[in-house]
Amino acid sequence: MRASLLLGLLVAVPVFAQQSTGEKVKDATNDGVRAVKKGTNRVKETLCTGTKAQCAGKKMQNRATETKDDLHDKAVEVKDKVDADGK
Repeated sequence: MRASLLLGLLVAVPVFAQQSTGEKVKDATNDGVRAVKKGTNRVKETLCTGTKAQCAGKKMQNRATETKDDLHDKAVEVKDKVDADGK
């Protein structure tokens, strides 16, 4: 009982670590690149001249790619924070 309570407390504690300046710049660059890609996708979706099904398919593909890129960048940010904490 006591061990599970202790384990629960350790898991619930968030990671507080500082990123290096280079990592912060990289994160800001990734955010900017994602914003540009998102804007480009929205313009292309607005100007889509295919059928509704083709446009909807492309829109879904864009959203999936944007989500994948966002999750990847956030995972790298968390990894960088954890690695910085161990230094």
